Amino acid sequence: MKLIVKFILSAIAVVLISKLLPGVTVVDYFTALLVAVVLAILDLFVRPLLILLTLPATILTLGLFLLVINGLIILLADYLVTGFTVSSIWTAMLFSILLTILQSIFYSVLREDKVVTDRQ
Repeated sequence: MKLIVKFILSAIAVVLISKLLPGVTVVDYFTALLVAVVLAILDLFVRPLLILLTLPATILTLGLFLLVINGLIILLADYLVTGFTVSSIWTAMLFSILLTILQSIFYSVLREDKVVTDRQ
């Protein structure tokens, strides 16, 4: 159940960013949900491979090249999902940053508070 809620929150974040960022368009809410699922799958399978292949560039840039990898993942999702368009790599990198920020805000709502008991 929590996974479905995370996908829905990610889809809401995609829609909000598409309204905010001029280079990103999403046709409808189903497309936004599909983008959230495709991004999760690409992050699971493609992103680790890209990080491994570009490890020297990532080390040389002290990790900043990961922004480019995130932008490439967004552009790949643009290619795979019809109804979702991103105008450039720079827009994709900014989209990735904003999506990460919004997802962390949304997911913090889902985080369960741990009860700490004092034993004396």
